Amino acid sequence: MRPALILTAILIATTAYSNAQWEIVTPPPTTADLRGIDNVGKGVVWASGTDGTVLRSEDDGYLWQRCAIPPGADHLDFRGIQAFDANTAIVMSSGKGPLSRLYKTTDGCQTWTLLFTNPDPDGFWDSIAFEAAVPTGSRPRMGYLLGDPVSGDFVIYDSSDAGETWHPFWCPASKCKPAKARQGESVFAASNSAMVVNPYRSSEPLAFVTGGVGGVRVFLPQEHSPFDASYWWAFSTKTLPFPHSPTSGAFSVAANGRDLMVVGGDYATPNRSGNSTFVPFSPTPESATKSATPPHGFRSAVAYSPTTKTWITVGPNGTDISTDDGRNWRALKPTATEPPDADQHWNALSLPFVVGPHGRIGRLKSGVP
Repeated sequence: MRPALILTAILIATTAYSNAQWEIVTPPPTTADLRGIDNVGKGVVWASGTDGTVLRSEDDGYLWQRCAIPPGADHLDFRGIQAFDANTAIVMSSGKGPLSRLYKTTDGCQTWTLLFTNPDPDGFWDSIAFEAAVPTGSRPRMGYLLGDPVSGDFVIYDSSDAGETWHPFWCPASKCKPAKARQGESVFAASNSAMVVNPYRSSEPLAFVTGGVGGVRVFLPQEHSPFDASYWWAFSTKTLPFPHSPTSGAFSVAANGRDLMVVGGDYATPNRSGNSTFVPFSPTPESATKSATPPHGFRSAVAYSPTTKTWITVGPNGTDISTDDGRNWRALKPTATEPPDADQHWNALSLPFVVGPHGRIGRLKSGVP
């Protein structure tokens, strides 16, 4: 049976777009907490969350379809989703050991296939990301899967067949150079954006950020090619100027082409000023630039709008934007005609869409700086 359509209306503010921000979907299409969002383009958007929840829209977020729950997944927390088109998507659950899984649909979420279950009993998957669309017929999109350390090494898998199969990223075994974690260092699975795939840097195809008591770093794989024509991947790291504790560190990283933006803070104290840092490349990572005016609270996700050259970051207590590569952040506040909390209660971004707890979905209005 085809999943039922949940009809929702976007609450449209009457003020000019230049002064407005998020259009809130009301009523929400689900009561699940949403942490995964992926805007495919051409009106197609997918979202995911707790209790095996997956949502899909084919009209730019005005109507949302509640998808069939993947088999055996009604208790899973789908913190990441990556979609290819209106019919095809992969959803990632986060949890200890076998509670971390990947499912795939190819029929518009009517049915799902279990692709991969975490083989590490102590493992925990945090983020899944694929390359942006590649030219038709050239090759399948590369995908990457990131998890918390197991036996002292961050867990990273890759897929070269659009997610059908997954393999350890740094092998062949004779050339393994794992990403070593410090004691107490981990990844936060808050918004499926602790890892970013950067299509502009094939020699460093991904980056991920960490936190916890072990410190805050950005990891970058770099290809090594010795004279015997063999090659392997090794990881370089850069320490970031963030406070670190069991509940704080870097939570999200995004790219604007060559360069990276990292945001975070302490989710246990969301009203305390957040943190951000800009990591430029020329051609290797340079010193991270800490913001002079930081985000106005803990921030769990960040994204870049190339059309307006603006960074936007969200969290439980608000939304901030920056037009100077994170040196200064300005709070984006609701107008008098918008809900007073329109800027708040957000977890994850895939511009122009944002999601949060209790089925909360928003869309950034055109004209927002």
